Amino acid sequence: MLSYRHSYHAGNHADVVKHLVEVAILEYLKKKDKPFCYHDTHAGAGLYSLQSEHAQKTSEYAGGIGKLFQYQAKNSSLNSYIKLVQQLNPTGTLQFYPGSPVIAKTLLRKDDSIQATELHPTDYPLLAAQFHGRRHCRIEQLDAYAGIRAMLPPLHKRGLVLIDPPYELKTEYQDLIKGLQQAVQRFPQATYAIWYPVIERASIEAVLQAIVDTGIRNQLRIEMCPLPDSEGFGMTGAGMWVINPPFTLAYDMRDALAELAPILSANATWTVQQEVAE
Repeated sequence: MLSYRHSYHAGNHADVVKHLVEVAILEYLKKKDKPFCYHDTHAGAGLYSLQSEHAQKTSEYAGGIGKLFQYQAKNSSLNSYIKLVQQLNPTGTLQFYPGSPVIAKTLLRKDDSIQATELHPTDYPLLAAQFHGRRHCRIEQLDAYAGIRAMLPPLHKRGLVLIDPPYELKTEYQDLIKGLQQAVQRFPQATYAIWYPVIERASIEAVLQAIVDTGIRNQLRIEMCPLPDSEGFGMTGAGMWVINPPFTLAYDMRDALAELAPILSANATWTVQQEVAE
């Protein structure tokens, strides 16, 4: 089943949290001269037009990046994230929003490597076109977890693995746990950032507890909810579950979310909490 298209949701509040964390981790990895690898399991199309029929149909970006595009942030990671989006919109009008692989392409250095997989037959060629001619780059039309088995470990001994499933099918929860365990076994030095939606609280908490129960050490929850928990079908918030986070990440994200949350919603709540010790 390949019905999910991120073009309907690009730039929404969940993307803001996801990409803020991604930017913070990548900037931290760049502090060392040695190159590293970025691996994206569910890469999507790479770059999204907010003027497209899909984006205009939902206008979800208006409640996310639309509220931040002209904002001058105090937190350095939040500021870097906003500046990156502005860089991709040089006219000063918000027209395009980058997916996670294009954020990585924009931030990474020439000797850092990029790996990305996308299975959707429409999104894959759009993604591949974004990386045409870039060295140290491997973009494949593969299932996310087949990509983990095929590409990890990379040549570089450091890196970020971003796991961003659509959570369309119940089997994806089991696939996530199994794929994560395989990835950590193959590439234990990496930082892993797993995006998750808050739709029905009990269901997502069961998934997160299953990650805790793997016994993998050093797990950090970063979550922001513009709306209170609900029993309905709408997404009320989202988070990033980070394994092997940079030691600065928890402090940085507490500062960033304290600044970000009231901009997105007067009733927003957030948490940054160590769930499993180092």
